[in-house]
Amino acid sequence: MPETEHTYAVTVTWTGNRGTGTRTFRGYDRAFEAAAPGKPPIPGSSDPAFRGDPARWNPEDLLVASLSSCHKLWYLGLCAQAGIVVTAYTDTAEGRMTEQPDGAGQLTAVTLRPRVTITADSDAAEALALHHRAHAQCFIARSVNFPVTHEPTIVRAGE
Repeated sequence: MPETEHTYAVTVTWTGNRGTGTRTFRGYDRAFEAAAPGKPPIPGSSDPAFRGDPARWNPEDLLVASLSSCHKLWYLGLCAQAGIVVTAYTDTAEGRMTEQPDGAGQLTAVTLRPRVTITADSDAAEALALHHRAHAQCFIARSVNFPVTHEPTIVRAGE
């Protein structure tokens, strides 16, 4: 099968000008909106540790959410193909960032902790194993330069 290329167009607009632009470091908000055609905008800011609004998504939150949702989508598709019936899925994912003394930094690890409920007649061992395949296929996990690990819990309905 030949390679296929996909393009994702997003517009990020800074909305934090209080009237004087970036004249001073403390004189502007870190607020922004991320938008894509046909989708509702996502209100964003920097992390509160970096003068951001805690009520808005920050780039680090969005990256962890991207990793979690990509894994989930692959996992659910693989389960459907394998005859494993998933009835609930919740991931309490966590990212870790290291900040250098000069202010630069990077995410150094993300851990996904999906709790998956399957029907009583589904194979729990196979359901657990499919997390490894989902990780290997996830577009976002394959694109980052830090470890993404998973600690799944499989629960059979009625247990």
